[in-house]
Parts: sequence; structure tokens; C-alpha cells
Amino acid sequence: MASNAWRKLKKSLKSKLSFLSTPRSPTNHTAATTENPRLTTATPPLLPTISSSSSFSSRLSRSFSLHSSPKKCAICLTSLKKGQGQAIFYAECSHAFHFNCIADNVKHGNLRCPVCRSKWKDVPFQAPKNVPGFQRSGSVHAYAPPYNAPNASPVHIEPDHFSDDELVPDVSQGQPSSSRPHAITVKTLSEYPAVSASESFSKFGVLVRVLTPPLDNTLPHHRAPIDIVNVLDVSGSMASKMILLKRAVNFIIQNLGPSDRLSIVTFSSSARRILPLRTMSGSGREEAISVVNSLSATGGTNIVAGLRKGVRILEERRQHNSVASIILLSDGCDTQSHNTLNRLEYLKLLPTSIFPSNNASGEESRQPTFPIHTFGFGLDHDSAAMHSISDESGGTFSFIESIDILQDAFARCIGGLTSIVARDVQLKVRSASPGVQILSTPSGRHKNKIFDQGHQATIDIGDLYAEEEKDFLVFLSIPVFPAVDGEERLENMPLVDVSGFQKDSLSTDTVQVEGERVEIRRPQFLSPIDRIPCLEIDRQRNRLLVTETIARTQRMAEMGNLKGAQALLAEQLSTLLSTASSQAGDDLCNRLEAELKETRKRMETRELYERSGRAYVLSGMSSHSWQRAATRGPSMPISPGRNSDMRTTTSYETPSMTTMVTKSQNLNLAPRE
Repeated sequence: MASNAWRKLKKSLKSKLSFLSTPRSPTNHTAATTENPRLTTATPPLLPTISSSSSFSSRLSRSFSLHSSPKKCAICLTSLKKGQGQAIFYAECSHAFHFNCIADNVKHGNLRCPVCRSKWKDVPFQAPKNVPGFQRSGSVHAYAPPYNAPNASPVHIEPDHFSDDELVPDVSQGQPSSSRPHAITVKTLSEYPAVSASESFSKFGVLVRVLTPPLDNTLPHHRAPIDIVNVLDVSGSMASKMILLKRAVNFIIQNLGPSDRLSIVTFSSSARRILPLRTMSGSGREEAISVVNSLSATGGTNIVAGLRKGVRILEERRQHNSVASIILLSDGCDTQSHNTLNRLEYLKLLPTSIFPSNNASGEESRQPTFPIHTFGFGLDHDSAAMHSISDESGGTFSFIESIDILQDAFARCIGGLTSIVARDVQLKVRSASPGVQILSTPSGRHKNKIFDQGHQATIDIGDLYAEEEKDFLVFLSIPVFPAVDGEERLENMPLVDVSGFQKDSLSTDTVQVEGERVEIRRPQFLSPIDRIPCLEIDRQRNRLLVTETIARTQRMAEMGNLKGAQALLAEQLSTLLSTASSQAGDDLCNRLEAELKETRKRMETRELYERSGRAYVLSGMSSHSWQRAATRGPSMPISPGRNSDMRTTTSYETPSMTTMVTKSQNLNLAPRE
């Protein structure tokens, strides 16, 4: 039986070989195509002599593939007729397939035509089924990585509208507002305990301090969930930094919570979204890690395109987490937009939701501004542009002098963003006595307003991190305190009433913050104790003066007057060291002293200033103007103990930031696979 079957198979193969090897006349060929639709109308070339069964088998298969019918799918070998309920995909090489067949084929990394083996630039891709509510209507664009690229990225689709964000449960529902910690604390101090009744005071200082509570990890939703868009530079200059960049971004992914969402945009000569807004749990976290690990660097630098796409993701999302922010990383200048415009003029191409000054109407926009935390890598990045972008949007600018500290810098930023406990905080100051007038409220980049002829003022603080502390000086004009005939002189005089408002970290409920009344004594004669200034206010005066001086010297350095800048820094250093708070060994004053010395060092020569001085100074200005920690220069080891003088590595660093940086540093010390 077996020998008979084998003889029949050999006979069949012999007849097929004879049929394919024999030249045919046009008449015979026409007849053959009528009988066998798998043959084309073109006369095939003669097959060479077949010397082995394996060679014959491969060539026979190839012969049938090359002459496959345009009416049949070369993958499933069924009809390609229209109207049968299956989509048909026509490749750029003109071969047609069932869409589902070829999409499944491409999904496994095969980016060549199964028929002619030509390499495709545009490939079919099916939307992921695990992304709820994905918009399948309209056109989608697919990206095909180089076929032979190491760790080639999966094919990513990009819809016309970024409303494909993964939905998360509304954590604000089902939990009463009273069970959520939301009370910030407002404390006040006066510059002096008393002012003589017979004297006026033209610039009397009042310190208003805002403090937030710590995170309560015992509650299920103890902080505001966040939507983050990472906008990453993957231009050619980033090639040597990709390993550390991937590691740093993966650190962000691993340290976001299940209610947080992350999207990733990469930019080189153009920009593309490689990860939709996904929750950082389960498959979302796995997909994010996979996408990051497959990144590669090539091309130019188009910061504007990257930011525009990042903004669209936040503007077009269906669901909004309580907080949204963008993290921008770049090691160079914008080479695409910068070529046609003057320096920094290309920033006018950015949308007003991240660059409010681009609003042509001049009126304050009602749309939210998304803070952008910018990170400038190395010595060739455009620090002026990175600072302007963060400054306009309400973010911070970090100077990453060495790529080795990138993960720590990310950790510091994420430690803050994942600990927001109060939103849209506003301070309100009101005069409490006739003649007491509010002169100024220097608040850095926080918006402030004085109105009602100096009787009222507001300071918009925005979102606050857990255990964050911000200090604001309010300068008053205090009149003489005359005795009224027939009335007994009151020794205490109210100056101002301070109160506040905030939104709950999880909802839009506005909560009034209990404030304080600031009073001083108005005796006829002052005692020696009455003349001792408050050290807390003295140190804040120093902070404002040093920040203002550094900003002035930065402008002088830009105009080439480095000698004048050096002299001004030396003068301010001498003034700082003579103050009461500095001589008392105040930690903030020690940091300000070190900053003035380092700034002088980096402004010694034009070359040194261009190389690192500008970025160092701008990063410090960003940190001081928002009273928020930013990374600049080399990383410093964290000293143990919350009560030690060097409790934090950076000014304004919160305990949540410190904890996250410690986690990053411990991870860097651990052995890696």
C-alpha cells in the first residue's frame, strides 16, 4: 500500500514538473490560464533543471507565489471579492490581501510583502482591543521602524484626534469630602513686635507662610491623580544617552500609581505619539516599558512639534485627571523651527495653553495652562528656550549637567507631582485698620494683584505638594497712631487679615482656609526687645535680594558685561553675610551664599558662561521664582535625618521629593541585569 502511494506521488510530481518545464505556445498558455486561475497571463520563464527535491520544493512554492491570482488572498488563499464583509488592503507594491490576514502578519514584525518580498513603508495595523472607546473612524497613520533595527519598536498608530485615552474610575465619587485631608495651614509673622505710636513705617514686612499636610497613605485616595505627557528628544545627538534616558523614563513609569496616566511623545525632525494616555497599572505599565525600551535616536530636533503634540493629547482627552503636566527633555536646540526665525522667536509658534503670552488678544485666557517641567541635557541644549517654556507655563527648569543624574532629576520632579494635596490655592490679604496700606507683595512668578486702593491683595499659588512650604512677604505702610481726645489709647493695632482658598485635591469643591490676623503693639516708647527684627523675615528678604541680584547679573552677562556682573555678585555676597539671619547660621542663607559663589565662578569667562553658567543661573532663577526644587549641576548625597541642617539636597525640596530621590539613588547602587 505504501509503495503504491509513493509511486503515485512521484508520478504526480513528475507530471507537474514536466508541465512547468515545457515551453508553451500562446494558444496553449491561454488555455492553461482558463483551466488554472493561479497562473497569470504573462508567459513565465523556463525553469532550470532541478537537481534536488528541496531545491525543487522551494522554487515551486516561489513560482506559485509569484503567479498568485489578484483575486485571491495570498495568505488564506480565499477570494478577495468585494462585498463579502471583509476589508481588503492594497499594498504599495500593488498586491492585495484581506486586511485581517495581513494585519496579523505585520503584527509579528513581518514588514515585507508575502508575495514579492518588497519592503513596505506604510503597513496595516489594527487598533488595540484593550483600549476602551478607541476611535476607529477616520484615517489613522502607521509608523514602520527599520526592519533590521535592533529592538524595533512595535508599529504605532496615531489617530486624527487624541480622544483614545484610557478611562479610569472617578476617585472623587463615593468618598465624602470630610474624610479627605485638605486643610492647608496659614501662619503669619510681623517684622517687629511693635512700632512706636508716634512714628510711621514705610515698608513694614509681614511674612505669610503656607504649609500643606503630609500624605496620609492610610486613605485609598490620599492625593490628586495626575495625567503626565513625556515629550522626549530622540534626535541623533541623543544616541549615546539612550540607555540612561530609557532607565530614567522607566523609573517614572514604575513610580506612578494605578490612577495616574502617562502618554509618551518622541520628537526628532518630526514628532509622533508612541503611547496613548494609559493608566500605569497592569498592561498599561507593561506597554509603556516596552515602548520606552524600543526607542532609538536619529534625525534633527523639533521641540515645537513635540510640545504641540503633547498639548493636543491633554486638550483632546475624554477624561481629565485632577492634575495634568508635561515633562520635556532635550539636549539641543530646535533645528527645525529655529532655522527660519530669530533666537527664541520660534517659541511664538507654541500654543497659548503652555505659552500664555502668545495670546494675541492680550486678554487672560480662560483655558487651563499646562505646566511644563523642562530638563536640559548636557552643554549644548538651549537653556534660554527651556527656561522660557517652563517659566511661561508654571513649571521648573532643571539643568542636567551630566546625564548620569537624569534619573535623580526625574525622581525629584515625580516625587512632587505624585504628592499634590491642594489645588488652586489663593491667599487673600485685607487691611484691618484705617491708614494701613498694602504696598507690594513680591511673589516671584506667582500672580499677585493689589486693588481697592491698596486695601486688598491676592496671591495665586496654584497646586501644592505634600509638606510643601511657601513664604510670601507683604510690605505695608503703617501710619502714625495718634491718641484720640477723650479716648484711651489702644496699645494693639491690627494690620492685616490673611485668609485663603483652595480646591479639594480630588474634586472641584472650593474650601476656605482659616487664616490669621496680624497685630502689633503701638507703645509710646520701644523697649530693646521691640527693636529686634524677626529672623524669618530677614532670611526671606535675603532670598528676594539674592534672587533679584542674580537675575540682574544674568542680564549683564548676556550683554557681555561679565566684569560688572562679578562686582555686583561680590557686593551682594558681602551684604548677605552681614545680615542677622546669615550670622545666626541660617540654612537658607548658607545656601544663598553658596549659590552666589558658584554663580561668580561660572561667570568668570565668556566661554564658561556660555558652556554652563547660563543654564546654571536660569535653573536657579526658575527654582526661586516658584519656590520649588529643580535640579542643577552635580547631584549631592542626601544627609540622613529630617532635622539635620542639610536635610534636603536642593532648596525647596519636600520630603516626598527626598524620598523619591533616595529611591533612585539606591536603585542606581543596586546591581543590574
